[in-house]
Amino acid sequence: MELEEKLASRKARLAVIGLGYVGLPLSMEMAEAGFHVVGIDSDDRKIKEIAAKRSYIADVPTEILAKMVSEGRFEATVDPAVLATCDAISICVPTPLSKTKDPDVSYILDAVEKIERHLHPGQLIVLESTTYPGTTDELIREKLEAKGMRVGRDFFLAFSPERIDPGNKTHGTRNTPKVVGGITPRCTQLAVQLYSQFIDRVVPVSSARTAEMVKLLENTFRSVNIGLVNELAQMCDVLGVDAYEVIEAAATKPFGFLPFFPGPGLGGHCIPIDPHYLAWKMKAHDFTARFIGLAAEVNQEMPHLVVDKVSAGLNHHGKPIKGSRILALGVAYKKDVSDMRESPAIEVIDELRRRGGDVRYHDPYVPELVLNTGTLHGVPLTDEELAKADCVVVLTDHSCFDVAHVVRGSSLVVDTRNVTRGLDPKLRERVLKLGAPSPFEPGAVSAVRAH
Repeated sequence: MELEEKLASRKARLAVIGLGYVGLPLSMEMAEAGFHVVGIDSDDRKIKEIAAKRSYIADVPTEILAKMVSEGRFEATVDPAVLATCDAISICVPTPLSKTKDPDVSYILDAVEKIERHLHPGQLIVLESTTYPGTTDELIREKLEAKGMRVGRDFFLAFSPERIDPGNKTHGTRNTPKVVGGITPRCTQLAVQLYSQFIDRVVPVSSARTAEMVKLLENTFRSVNIGLVNELAQMCDVLGVDAYEVIEAAATKPFGFLPFFPGPGLGGHCIPIDPHYLAWKMKAHDFTARFIGLAAEVNQEMPHLVVDKVSAGLNHHGKPIKGSRILALGVAYKKDVSDMRESPAIEVIDELRRRGGDVRYHDPYVPELVLNTGTLHGVPLTDEELAKADCVVVLTDHSCFDVAHVVRGSSLVVDTRNVTRGLDPKLRERVLKLGAPSPFEPGAVSAVRAH
């Protein structure tokens, strides 16, 4: 039976390499659509959790995973030999940056080597991991064609960028449109057919390189606009204007404006990383991606500005950071998730500890925090903990936080997420908010650094 027929009848055997925030939800959508899916991951702990019918990803309910495993529609293994029996393979492995901000495609190369050993005619391979334009065509194609098979004739290759937003209750894997670009038109056609079985809307583009560029544009757009409002927050800090009020008022314009909001820095698996892939690629063409570099510079400053804000607030109370007890409220990179990838809280807490601060943290989603300066364990958010803290710094705006209660029980709160908006004015007198007028004497807590 040809691949096209297998996909249409849902008799194709699918594989997903990488069972993290992208791969596991994708596997569930495939399995729920009626396909037999095998997941492959080098982390034996994930394989054991799946065998025990337990989900380790918040966006995948345990009851759904357990049902797919029990019904034999999903299995997981560390052994890549199962790829020999698979008709289509989706690669969903991490693509981090090196310390020098260069792309680290070692996980992709490892996955491709596994596929190469078991590649057979008629197989479809789709890369979902974010990477620089040209990776699918120049890197993966070359390796898979090394033994004589040809793309578009013997096997099929495409790129389809993942668009997962962890914790998003509205948009998940199924109802987020899927961009697909193949090396050849036939590759695109088959990849579109694959994803159309379990994704509501599939958007074909002219090439894999175009699809790669789509993902980088999406997150560069966000990085640049967040950099803009983070710089706005710094300006408002000097001018005594509330940046959030400015943005919310500007957002009432029904055209020509999209609201973005400042914060303690960029986090997550996409926005802090993806633009650097594009900037790195352009260096080979003697092209400097100036917007990307400037936005990164501004965004990378934000954790240090938060620390300066904490320092200024403590100074107003006659205390230095050294020896002060500081409670970090929330450490995940975004609200209502446990995801710690690239979380700015790590840099904020590390710097506070390096300056001698006695830092504790509370996050109901993150029981343990691994830092450059050591490992911390979360503390309960009690009245006693609030009372003992010289400063509470809100780094993540989890929905479960009773902000009014936190402020009432604290002597000083540094708010980096605008969670204290709408509080009684008397309570706000003890709050320093990023990008907003100080409740203390003018200019006393400006944390803006000279450029």
